[in-house]
Amino acid sequence: MDNLIICDRCGSDACYVQEVNQDIKNYMCYGCGFQSNSLMKQGEQFFEEQMELLPNLYKELMGEDEKGKIWMPTTVNMPSKGMIFADGTNALNWRWAGVKAVSITKEEQEKYPIPGKKGEFYEWRMDMETIKHFEEKDFIEALDYIGAFDPEPKPKSNWVGIGSSGSYPNLDKSEK
Repeated sequence: MDNLIICDRCGSDACYVQEVNQDIKNYMCYGCGFQSNSLMKQGEQFFEEQMELLPNLYKELMGEDEKGKIWMPTTVNMPSKGMIFADGTNALNWRWAGVKAVSITKEEQEKYPIPGKKGEFYEWRMDMETIKHFEEKDFIEALDYIGAFDPEPKPKSNWVGIGSSGSYPNLDKSEK
């Protein structure tokens, strides 16, 4: 079951809940940009694993709601559009950063090989020159800035962007 609820962290009415199974629910708030799930609680192995991997800023920004769920900033990576991440020096000095993706030309692609995939190259990269900062409550504006709500561009061969974990296959084989 997927639905919108009131966010337990910020009170926004734009918190998306996705039920993975009867024991696990994911929470993603488009009001504040923070996420949680039913495993993000003190003492849970999943939470401890996250603490080992996350950058210090994300750890500082984490907070526990009244129900015991721990919320942390979201990182959005849309290979053909851009990415959003928490950017700053500490919990008192941070903002959302939006960076747009740019297409990598065929001539430049050899500079961007896909690790472990000989002869395959990324087709998109994040252009840090397009970085734009947004206040904490403006997460949805950051999504709009990178074009998250716009239709996907027409795929090239096999879409793969730097930072993505896979490709989006070209289902229309007639275009080459």
